[in-house]
Amino acid sequence: MATGRTTTVKTERQWHIIDADGKVLGRVATEAARLLQGKHKATWSPFLDQGDHVIVVNAARVRLTGQKEEQKLYRYHSGYEGGLREERAKIVRQKDPGRLVEEAIRGMLPKTKMGSAMYRKLKVYKRGDHPHAAQKPASLEVA
Repeated sequence: MATGRTTTVKTERQWHIIDADGKVLGRVATEAARLLQGKHKATWSPFLDQGDHVIVVNAARVRLTGQKEEQKLYRYHSGYEGGLREERAKIVRQKDPGRLVEEAIRGMLPKTKMGSAMYRKLKVYKRGDHPHAAQKPASLEVA
């Protein structure tokens, strides 16, 4: 007969800050996604959200390699028939530079409710300042 005991895991969430100034978008996104999922911790398991909070600053100054600035397309749909819209990365950067980083990171997270919870722990700012100094984020260097 089962004892009915359940074990709960207390998750210690750290805060990390990544400066995207001059860094390649994909490298920033993979590091942020790894931290959000908690894969850097020894206690990582695929069915628990043990990830940390991530702050990305200077998102407007992230670098795209090759011809991606002109060739990469961001697609979205209005919900109406024939409502597919496409924008080049250059236009997206002008309108909302944080969207480049947000979409890159979101695409690397699980497509589940838990992935949505992980995504909510991401904060992206187009400039170098952020309102999270009280959390004492640890600076993280991306290659």
